[in-house]
Amino acid sequence: MKRIVILISGRGSNMQALLDANLPCQVAAVISNRADAQGLEIAGRKGIETAVISHKDFADRAAFDSALAAIIDRFAPDLVVLAGFMRILTAGFVERYRGKLINIHPSLLPAYPGIDTHQRAIQDGIKIHGCTVHFVTPDLDHGPIIIQAAVPVLRDDTPQSLSARVLCEEHRIYPQAVRWLCRNQVWLDEIGRVASDRLEQPGAALISPGLE
Repeated sequence: MKRIVILISGRGSNMQALLDANLPCQVAAVISNRADAQGLEIAGRKGIETAVISHKDFADRAAFDSALAAIIDRFAPDLVVLAGFMRILTAGFVERYRGKLINIHPSLLPAYPGIDTHQRAIQDGIKIHGCTVHFVTPDLDHGPIIIQAAVPVLRDDTPQSLSARVLCEEHRIYPQAVRWLCRNQVWLDEIGRVASDRLEQPGAALISPGLE
């Protein structure tokens, strides 16, 4: 059974979704850069080992990432899962875990990398928004895409209401991505593209606003 390490910074709602999904893997540890991250308590109640390493204790990103990697490697994970981990990782760290490091982002990448994705989508008049699970590369929020989910942007949406709708989809697709990876059904190939042994499953188009 594969082992995963989950990195968090806050409440850990995506972490909770992973823990509740009965995945075919062992969650070896949950690590946070913040001692007050609510997700640590959730993980602890489930008997999962936790660790805290504050980025404030280090002079620069490289020093923090090196110390973080040392903790991660103690658990010998097959997969490192970013679940609301609010740190930009150095290229050296990303390359260390190439093909094993994944993230979920609240937009349909490559659109809207970075922060404030829901507000930016509403301001631009976007009609279809969503979330993306991707392999992490040195280019922020631009790694090879594993799975995406889309939702309509409604006329009266606020960033908060849109965020809530997208978050429901995050909680669906992140466990699915991890399940595929743990079953070796999805992987990063030698030229940096997502490969899969799964058959394509065409679904209905999402059109927003709807056609008459």
